[in-house]
Amino acid sequence: MLLLLFPAQEVRAVETLKTSVGGSEIAVHLYVPTGQGPFPVLILSHGSPRSPAARAKFGEATLAAVAKTFVARGVLVAVPIRRGYGGAGSGWAEGYGRCENADYYGGGLATAQDIRAAASAVRARPDADPRRLVYMGVSAGGWGSIAAATHGDSGLLGVVNFAGGRGSRGPNDVCSEEALISAAGRYGGYARAPELWLYSSNDLFFGPDLAKRLHAAFTAAGGKARFVPAPAYGQDGHGYINAVGSWRSEVEGFLRGVGFMR
Repeated sequence: MLLLLFPAQEVRAVETLKTSVGGSEIAVHLYVPTGQGPFPVLILSHGSPRSPAARAKFGEATLAAVAKTFVARGVLVAVPIRRGYGGAGSGWAEGYGRCENADYYGGGLATAQDIRAAASAVRARPDADPRRLVYMGVSAGGWGSIAAATHGDSGLLGVVNFAGGRGSRGPNDVCSEEALISAAGRYGGYARAPELWLYSSNDLFFGPDLAKRLHAAFTAAGGKARFVPAPAYGQDGHGYINAVGSWRSEVEGFLRGVGFMR
């Protein structure tokens, strides 16, 4: 039997708001706790599948189990469905060009535009606390969350990055790893909020050796990030964000430490 060590809160509502980014409209799915608030705001960002056709499958159910984990702790969670995902018809904005000249830095900043637009829309709500904001994401969403944190948004207390990166073409095959590492260093030079990076030992998108090199480049440039070598998860640890029971204590400890959760 699972014993909850905290007073769980129910989801008061799952709402959808629309916000504009670069001339396109995106949907932001909100998980709102019971109570009056104001609630801390978590922007939870999805990844980007290798197959372009799979982008249409994102929607209201995306990262729902993870979102509900934090709603139970009194957090207002927003899951933006970025441009080019969910079958909404807007163009995909996160391309990074050809492999031999990959622009991972610019691709991450494009993702960051959607993340920051969602944050602005949510923080304008009367039940949101604009002084307590965290960006969290997985894969391309983790990479975009790192990029978003380089803008120095007011109230941003931290970033949680699950398996962040771009350019995976197949198992243990990343296009132009050096370009990805260089981009991580560029982000580190602008980052100011503390970050928590979690990468599974059997991640087939961004394996442990590459993950450590990304982290080393980021911190060498001045970024503040703690690296967590997470355990193996299933057949591909790139889905480690779904292992909530494995990482919840680590992540909640980080969120309490930065003053996001009490």
